[in-house]
Amino acid sequence: MSRKLSWSDVTPRGLWLSRRKLIAGAGAGLALPRLARAADLQPNSFEEITNYNNFYEFGWGKEDPASNAGAMTIDPWSVEIAGLVERPGQYDLADLIRGQPLDEHIYRFRCVEAWSMVIPWQGFALSGLLSRIGVQPSAKYVAFQTLYRPEEMPGQRQGGIDWPYVEGLRLDEAMHPLTLLATGLYGEPMPKQNGAPVRLVVPWKYGFKSIKSIVKISLTAEQPRTTWQELQPSEYGFYANVNPEVDHPRWSQASERRIGGGLFAGREPTLPFNGYADQVASLYSGMDLRVNY
Repeated sequence: MSRKLSWSDVTPRGLWLSRRKLIAGAGAGLALPRLARAADLQPNSFEEITNYNNFYEFGWGKEDPASNAGAMTIDPWSVEIAGLVERPGQYDLADLIRGQPLDEHIYRFRCVEAWSMVIPWQGFALSGLLSRIGVQPSAKYVAFQTLYRPEEMPGQRQGGIDWPYVEGLRLDEAMHPLTLLATGLYGEPMPKQNGAPVRLVVPWKYGFKSIKSIVKISLTAEQPRTTWQELQPSEYGFYANVNPEVDHPRWSQASERRIGGGLFAGREPTLPFNGYADQVASLYSGMDLRVNY
């Protein structure tokens, strides 16, 4: 039977007692190292990033999350760690983040609806957390679950999706250094409409894979169910890698519209793996990415 755990179970007491101070500094956007910025990655504005969102728990319109997410309670917050791990349990958010390097990661973000942004996330590699909880050898996948709280999330009171929202990655994808658990953006705590207080960011995949407001992480031997794959399997595959050669059944993925580019800005060619092919293409060596879309 799992019990409520904290990192005091697996780390020296002195380090564990300092976690609240660390979280307070991170939450205020203090002392967050800035990574080198690639010349072609000019971030979108804070206003664009926080006012043009898909977060269907708060409504289907792009502006609905900013309008409706204020009612979501994010303190206290805990994440259940379950499945094929050495240290399962319910971890509060401070313990989840404690000791992790909250760096800035400026990533391209590509939506399956063929629009894109560049976002300066603050977060840490998911691999660090998975290593600390102890992944068992039989684990092959990582499953994630979003908060389910219909009284605060009006979209969950509507039909169309089997709530709560769930997603998953193959274990090697989850362990890749580009895969983040993000807790902020632009040096500020994560806005609620963007997935506060902690969300996944997988930059070479379409945005729906980067699940928001995570309350459960499970290690599994079998491929987990995912919300959009169950809802529309012909349109949304498990892998969801950005691939300009595989169109959505209802529109092309060969080009994209950059949010903030202006009314008359032209569309841009979509980059394989959203521009991260050099780092991640080897994960899919030998796979037919038209079948495993």
